[in-house]
Amino acid sequence: MTQNLTNHGPKIALFEPDIPQNTAAIIRTCACLGVKLEIIEPCGFLLSDKRFKRVVMDYMDEKEIKFYQSSEHFFESKKNQRIILMTTKASISYTRFKFDKNDTILFGRESAGVPEKIHKLIQYRLKIPMKNDKRSLNIASSVAIILAESLKQINLI
Repeated sequence: MTQNLTNHGPKIALFEPDIPQNTAAIIRTCACLGVKLEIIEPCGFLLSDKRFKRVVMDYMDEKEIKFYQSSEHFFESKKNQRIILMTTKASISYTRFKFDKNDTILFGRESAGVPEKIHKLIQYRLKIPMKNDKRSLNIASSVAIILAESLKQINLI
């Protein structure tokens, strides 16, 4: 079933993504759900990478993606906005959080998360509960889970 979704909901931000296939899958998810994507550079790959292109297919619309040259530029542009960090280090589950339509939901690098200095800048840190013996979900899966919940809460799906 298709719907006329618009870009009036939360935004997804990726901190220095380093796996092209994951970023491409997230671009597709955001495109299909009408969600803006923000990428904090540097990326660990080129947008011309064949692994990236294979997954992103024709879903790449650079008008729907905002690139920031650094985390400093990103945080400067968000100084009056709510940022939610998704991290395995959080104690609060995303299911116990009230999302807002203007939220920016930040995901760290696949290989390293975000630096401690960024953890300290962000008031809201959430996790996806998992079995104790598991390390983490794939970032593209995590984005889909969190987007589904946030869009449901703000009545966009």
